Amino acid sequence: MPAIRKISPCLWFDSQGEEAANFYVSVFRNSKILKVSRYTDAGKEIHGRPAGSVMTVLFELEGQTFTALNGGPMFKFNEAVSLQVDCADQAEVDYYWDKLSAGGDPGAQQCGWLKDRFGLSWQIVPNILVDLVGDDSPAAQRTLAALLEMQKLDIAQLKKAHQG
Repeated sequence: MPAIRKISPCLWFDSQGEEAANFYVSVFRNSKILKVSRYTDAGKEIHGRPAGSVMTVLFELEGQTFTALNGGPMFKFNEAVSLQVDCADQAEVDYYWDKLSAGGDPGAQQCGWLKDRFGLSWQIVPNILVDLVGDDSPAAQRTLAALLEMQKLDIAQLKKAHQG
């Protein structure tokens, strides 16, 4: 098993942690489930989960480890934290956007952000974006204005806005 990183995200789910981990592993090519832990009768008066049900899933996406925790419905994801996917080209933007947004919240899609079917927010961002909006030039301002009108980011349209 690969070494767990010093810092890695723990994603809290009600009871869909294994389903979510399997979904994310299916979307990202260099990914895998590392370990599934199950609740036991120990501590049942606190966790309230049936013995044998999934407690945590340790998984890896593109070299980054994550833990999915089935902790109950007390906490929900919100847009204050999102996972960013850096994309080399429009084909990658389209692939990740289509896969991760399927069944998600279409009302939460703006400026490259989307919310997946589990409520987790993602940013699907072309690598070139940093260069296009990375200063306060008129070209960067035009690019930013175009970006603010988009849901899924369109590299050709961003470049067109940048060029004026």
